[in-house]
Amino acid sequence: MLSKSKIKYIRSLAMKKFRNETGCFLAEGNKLVRDILPYFECELLVAKPSWMAQQGDLRAGELIAVDNNDIEKASLLKTPQDVIAVFKQPDYLLDREELKQDLSLVLDGVQDPGNMGTMVRLADWFGIKNIICSPDTVDIFNPKTVQATMGAIARVKVFYTELPELLNDLKDLPVYGAFLEGNNIYEESLSANGLIVMGNEGKGISRPVARYISRKLHIPNYPAGTETTESLNVAVATAITCSEFRRRRNSPNCPSCAQ
Repeated sequence: MLSKSKIKYIRSLAMKKFRNETGCFLAEGNKLVRDILPYFECELLVAKPSWMAQQGDLRAGELIAVDNNDIEKASLLKTPQDVIAVFKQPDYLLDREELKQDLSLVLDGVQDPGNMGTMVRLADWFGIKNIICSPDTVDIFNPKTVQATMGAIARVKVFYTELPELLNDLKDLPVYGAFLEGNNIYEESLSANGLIVMGNEGKGISRPVARYISRKLHIPNYPAGTETTESLNVAVATAITCSEFRRRRNSPNCPSCAQ
């Protein structure tokens, strides 16, 4: 049976204040918890005995077998599954030299947890290991964000820092940004390394960050010149942009690829 204090603790992690105080985050769901267990230190795992029996050796600071009623009381999901886990937040160090070697995503004021989680999944899919966020970007450890990463949070490092300061330190690195008035991404030279900046869902890239963008890119609609929706969802735009960068890297004879 799950105590009231444990239920209160688990549910408190929905709030950033308590995530910061405890240094922990919450993950729910059979597949999500199973996928990230090998990567993060698990402080508390509560699950149905049937789920536990299928996992083999479970490493957690505290293991509690519960029934469906306990899961429903502690869960933040509309449709709870069989397991809830509390993990320690990882303590990553931002390596500026590593950033110079490959592509990284930079998120400037992205607010929606679903968009953020999807962009972490995209980074994982396209082999992007680092995402650097402005302080006002949604918390990667927000339970909704964690859920939306579908386990990719285990393989992509996410950092928060003042972006103008970082971009100033990396001013010799190509910095790409998505703009409605940018150049056609399919006609521009794209490098194998650099920073790809994606802005806020409504406001786009902020002025202080835009100052450091050396190459403005635009994803054209089709056919050109026709009336379409005003803009793409930021996660969709990220998918198209990352795909084009990686396509170029895998096409060495492409005339618009910068090596």
